[in-house]
Amino acid sequence: MIVPAGVSPEARLLLVGRALRAFTDGYVAILLPAYLLALGFGKWGVGLISTATLLGSALMTLAVGHWGHRHPQRRLLLVAACLMAATGAFTAGLSDFLPLLLVAFFGTMNPSSGDVSVFLPLEHARLADAARDETRTALFARYTFTGALCAAIGALAAAVPDILTQAGVASLEALRAMFMLYCATGVAIFFLYRRLPEPQAHEQATPPAPLGPSRSIVVRLAALFSLDAFAGGLVLNTLLALWLFERFGLSLAAAGHFFFWAGLLTAASQLAAPWVARRIGLLNTMVFTHIPANVSMILAALAPSLEWALAFLLLRSLLSQMDVPTRSAFVMAVVTPAERAAAASFTAVPRSLAAAASPTLGGALFAVGWLAAPLVACGVLKIAYDLAIWRAFRKVKSAPPRQ
Repeated sequence: MIVPAGVSPEARLLLVGRALRAFTDGYVAILLPAYLLALGFGKWGVGLISTATLLGSALMTLAVGHWGHRHPQRRLLLVAACLMAATGAFTAGLSDFLPLLLVAFFGTMNPSSGDVSVFLPLEHARLADAARDETRTALFARYTFTGALCAAIGALAAAVPDILTQAGVASLEALRAMFMLYCATGVAIFFLYRRLPEPQAHEQATPPAPLGPSRSIVVRLAALFSLDAFAGGLVLNTLLALWLFERFGLSLAAAGHFFFWAGLLTAASQLAAPWVARRIGLLNTMVFTHIPANVSMILAALAPSLEWALAFLLLRSLLSQMDVPTRSAFVMAVVTPAERAAAASFTAVPRSLAAAASPTLGGALFAVGWLAAPLVACGVLKIAYDLAIWRAFRKVKSAPPRQ
């Protein structure tokens, strides 16, 4: 993993930590429902625990934004790593519903495809300070790319319990072993982040602070990001796979191949984002790569054949995530350095809550036979978000504007 020139050595530690977390998130999102069903909980229980994980992560992230400035970021990262280790250990060791529900709420498990954990705002703030302005977008792109790639690899690890079962290990014990691996990863991240610079050396120039001068900008960004996240929740990968099964009768193997290639295109696009941003600016990259991606989503919904639908969806994958690293860099560029941790938190939490609200609606639309409606609604709402954020912030100066 190569760190861009001008970045302090701590960036490498943060990228390695992100890689480790993404790997475990990749298989936990798949194995968590299987584990809960193996314990005897019904589908309602699986949904309730999944909701608890999203809600708990959002509230903890909000707390970091509101009170985190009172503590060194390094200390908070170490606490988060301990919480991750405890989450894996208790999940593997408990069998009753209520204790597992509490672990889900207070822990760090992530049932979604993106990063919604308490680590996110803390790592973003450290990354923003770890790079010069002209390299910040490239660093955020590598951070996002690392997460996407390692989550894909982690998803392959979801097959490990089957391998262990074939070797004679009980199915439930094989699943528990994967959560103990999650625990061990939390321990590894703890020792990794102990190597981060001490707060006195790192944060003396710009100590963290609650939102102040940038509050109005952050509030507007959070509202717009929530619209984008709500729209994205209508077509999570699970729902998109369901649409392909129902609309075209796609097999599981074929769907797996599609999502593999879509994931590779998404990861590659995030590496291209800094190059594009240097030429047209952060905001323009966010908007003018996102709009064609969302048009592609609408065209896929209306496509007459599987081939055309997959082509439009792959085009969407190539473009739709270029806004992720540029969005993070844009937020860090339009707020003061002291407000970065708070800004990352207050823009991440509404996204998490909004994204958790819409999958139920998407599933309901599928259930009544309106197969194209979630995809079309997603595309239309995301285009509305693109136009709204461009109009609201096209005159806001970032530092520097073309980093």
